[in-house]
Order: sequence, then structure tokens, then C-alpha cells
Amino acid sequence: MAYDEELAARIRGLVGGGPDVTEKKIFGGLAFLIGGNMAVAASSQGGLLVRVDPQDSDDLVETTPAYLMEMRGKTMRGWLRVDSADVSSDGDLAAWVERGAAHARSLPAKG
Repeated sequence: MAYDEELAARIRGLVGGGPDVTEKKIFGGLAFLIGGNMAVAASSQGGLLVRVDPQDSDDLVETTPAYLMEMRGKTMRGWLRVDSADVSSDGDLAAWVERGAAHARSLPAKG
């Protein structure tokens, strides 16, 4: 399954432009990077992949519909998946995009 192009366009509108914002196809999805750090992606599995502070992962999983990303059988703190239905409203999507963008901006920029 390819990523949802409509979702990617909605994310693009929220992330905005600027010299530090780039897009990159990764794992069949479309990632939005800020300063070279991934902030959020339209996932090839549907929905959103959001990068957050790993220390916030457990709280966000408990208090939102997000769940930990799993790769090769291991869950990854700091990487959350949010299903499409949970970002269908503009407000819900904006909150997740801002959360991912804020974390990406808090990290040192990559070359």
C-alpha cells in the first residue's frame, strides 16, 4: 500500500515551507523532515507516523489513540503511529503535526 496522498497534502499544508523543511520517501511513506530530523510521515501502512520525545511516549499512548511503532517485532519509544480515523479532523491532524514538528525542531539540525 502506498501512502495516502491526500493525508500527505494536508500534512504539507500544516508543516509549511522554509529552507529547513524537506520531504523524503521512506519505507513506502512520505516523511516530512525539519532540519534533517523526521517530524511526521504519511505512513505506507495508513495513518501517521509521528516522532516525539521518547520520555513522552508512555503518557501519549495512555492518553491518546496513538500507539508505539513496531519494527521487526520491537516497539520503539519516541515513534508513534496514529490511525487515519484519528486524524480525520483538521484539528486532530494539526495537533499531531505540531507535536512532531516541535520535537524535530528541538533536535540538533543534521548536516
